[in-house]
Amino acid sequence: MTVHLNRDAVSHAEKLIRRGDVVHDERDAWSEDAPSAEQENAFIEKHGMDEFAKWHLAEDTDETDGTKGRYLFPYGDFGKVHRCALISGESRAGQYDHATVEQAIKKLLKAVDEKG
Repeated sequence: MTVHLNRDAVSHAEKLIRRGDVVHDERDAWSEDAPSAEQENAFIEKHGMDEFAKWHLAEDTDETDGTKGRYLFPYGDFGKVHRCALISGESRAGQYDHATVEQAIKKLLKAVDEKG
């Protein structure tokens, strides 16, 4: 597994946070708020894989390009940034030693909390 920060996704998230497109939910809410596989597929069909990638803060370059499995650390529901997704992602990035991703998520979480 070779995980790299998706800088386009970070920029997209920053823009959404500046606009106030954020859900200030609780830590464990992501399991309920995360898009389903059906919602992901519908989004990809309508907007394409490049737009889907913008909703994921990291990319596993060992996975096949153009597949959902390549994109890691989702942070929203294709409309808004979810605070709970960032919290979940920060924890997972730290757990698996993805330091660059973890630091980017910490900055995004800080921006969400300051905007809140």
